[in-house]
This record gives sequence, structure tokens and C-alpha cells, in this order.
Amino acid sequence: MRSMVWSISDLHLSFARPKPMDIFGSRWKDHPERIAAAWRARVKPDDVVLLAGDTSWAMKLQDALVDLQWIAALPGRKIISRGNHDYWWSSERTNRVRRSLPPGIDILEASAIDIGEAVVCATRGWNTPETPGFQESTDRPYYERELMRLDTALAAAQHLASGKRPIIVMIHFPPFAGRRPTEFARRIAAAKAAACVYGHLHRPEDWAVATQGLVDGVYYQLTSCDYLGFGPVAVRGLRPVVE
Repeated sequence: MRSMVWSISDLHLSFARPKPMDIFGSRWKDHPERIAAAWRARVKPDDVVLLAGDTSWAMKLQDALVDLQWIAALPGRKIISRGNHDYWWSSERTNRVRRSLPPGIDILEASAIDIGEAVVCATRGWNTPETPGFQESTDRPYYERELMRLDTALAAAQHLASGKRPIIVMIHFPPFAGRRPTEFARRIAAAKAAACVYGHLHRPEDWAVATQGLVDGVYYQLTSCDYLGFGPVAVRGLRPVVE
């Protein structure tokens, strides 16, 4: 049987230094237990699970490893990319994080990985000039850097895919402003990616206007765990590549 590719993001785990998430609403009550139950019910050992950022509240890698060990104990191969709250993982510490990972977990930052039936690439993304509250002095450097990292990730994915397998993009920040594609979405479409998963959104009013489905040849899915009801969702849009 062919393995499945699943996604869920924004787990916001905090086992080393507990931070109860139900302060953000009753829907978050006991959310790790609910994630684990749904994960075990759906994901098989040979499946792949993509986690597009905000995995742990930890400030230090040592504390985040407690959360990563919890994830490692769940079924499937896990691929994790960075979110804006993953303070335990900076670009400068990526190699150290990679060396410390428990078995069964890979991380991606401005890079790509071959998972067999598809190629996955990732970067964090950022607020864009179209985003309300965008600050030129503070946001612009991160925005420009993340565009470069996306280009690097997409180039690596295209090399691995060789035009024969679909490309999945993981990005934490939504690549749309309202329902309008940002430069992130334009570059993802230009690279002919098949699918893109993203998170970051936690308010029902944001979920209502989040872009999902097929746009410019790319199938987009919002995978914030509270939006999903705290269970992983199958990644869609992985159509066969026609040479």
C-alpha cells in the first residue's frame, strides 16, 4: 500500500515548561492528548507527517527536545519546518538542531528532502508588504531574507524532483494577504509546486478568509492544529507529474 502524506502545524507543545494553551480558548483544552489520539488513529508507520512551524514554545533546544521526543514516539516519519514562535531553533543553530534530533524526525530550512512519492521543501515565510501592520524598518529584512530562502528551497526541490515527482512546499506564514497571492505564492506557483501547506492562523475570522484549494496550479491547505480539530489532514494536490 502506498504511504500517505499528512500535515498538521502549530502544535505549540511545552512539556518541559508547561504553558497551558487553553488560556487562548477552551478549544485548546488537553490539546496534546487530542492530537496524539487522532494521529495514532490516522497515521501508519510508513506515512509521512509534515509540521509547518510553531512546534514548541521552548526557548532552548534542551527543552524543545522533550517535545520532539513526544512527536518522535508517534507513528510515521516527521518533517518539521520553522515558525515564528520556534525560538529554540534559529538559522544559526540549524546544524546543532539537526544533530540533536531523535530518530524519525527531519528538519527543513531553505532546503528540500526526498520522501519517495514527492519532494518536500520549506522555509518559514514572513509578513509581506500587503499584510496589515507591515513595518518597513523591522519586517522588510525578514521578508527579503525569507524570499531568498524560498528560492533556495524551491531550487533544491526542483533538482531532486527532476520534473518527475510533485513538490510540496511547507511555509508557516500564509502566502496570501486576504485572498490575494503574495510574492511567496507567486514564486511557489512559478516553481510548479503541486501543493503547499501553511499554518499561523488561529482565529475563526482568519480561517474564514484563508485561501485553500487550487490556485495557479498549487493546492493550498491551512493546517493549524486548532483549525483541523487537532488531528492531521491528508495533503492534497499530489497529482502525477506529466512529462
